[in-house]
Amino acid sequence: MAAINVDSTPQPPPEVAFNGPEGQPMSLSDFKGKTVLVNLWATWCVPCRQEMPALDKLQAELGGADFQVVAINVDTRNPEKPKAWLQENGIKNLAYYADPAGKLLQVLQKSGHVVGLPTTFVVDASGCEIALLKGPAEWASPDALAFIRTALGRS
Repeated sequence: MAAINVDSTPQPPPEVAFNGPEGQPMSLSDFKGKTVLVNLWATWCVPCRQEMPALDKLQAELGGADFQVVAINVDTRNPEKPKAWLQENGIKNLAYYADPAGKLLQVLQKSGHVVGLPTTFVVDASGCEIALLKGPAEWASPDALAFIRTALGRS
C-alpha cells in the first residue's frame, strides 16, 4: 500500500465505459453515491490473477451500499475465459465487469492512469478520483482495509 498515490486535490477520473455483469453498457457514473475501487485486470497478467482473491475478500468484507470493488477485465480475445477463470479460482464476491473491445484501456493509457496491469484507482462517493495505484497490492491486508475504511469515513 506504500506505493498508492493519494490525490490531494481529487478530480473526476476520465470518462470510461465498460460492460456490466449482464453485458449492459456502464460507466463510473452508475456508481455515484458509493466509493468504488476500480481494478483493471486480465487473465494473461500474473500479478492481476494473484491479487484477485484479495479483491474478492475486500468486496466480501467491506462491499455494500457505500462501497464496491469493480474489477474490470480487459481481455480482448475469448470473452468466456475470464469468467471461467474467476469460477475456477473461487472468486465469488466480485461481479463480472469487462471491456472486451479494449477501449477503456486506451482511454486510461492516454490519461496516464495505466502503464501496465494491474492498475487500481479509488473513486469517492461524489465521483472524484482519490487514489491511484499502478501495480499489484494485497487488498485484503490490514493496511488496505484501513485505507478503504478511511476513504469511506469509517475508522
